[in-house]
Amino acid sequence: MSTAALVTTYVVAALHLAFFALESVLWTTPKVRKIFGQSVEDAETTKVLALNQGAYNGCLAVALVYGAFIGSVQTLLVLHAFVIVVGLVGTFTAKPTIFFLQSLPAAIALTLLLL
Repeated sequence: MSTAALVTTYVVAALHLAFFALESVLWTTPKVRKIFGQSVEDAETTKVLALNQGAYNGCLAVALVYGAFIGSVQTLLVLHAFVIVVGLVGTFTAKPTIFFLQSLPAAIALTLLLL
């Protein structure tokens, strides 16, 4: 596995740790409500859903780091493919910028793993 593939995998993991923090810890704060276009009421109503979504992102980050640490290319290929697909779903159903924050970094990492 190349250094570039490892670095991009860690970048994807770091992004998902950030998503975890935004969704599971900071969801109802003014800054995060602004990022996601949520009113106070909407953020309160959806905070349990965001917590669940954030937990998935946190677990995914841990799995990416573990896969990189043990050097399992197969594990990382599956995880990056998962991130790409879920990012594309978010791109088309929620916000187009999700592509650049989620799918594209994972696609770069996946490509580097395949080289």
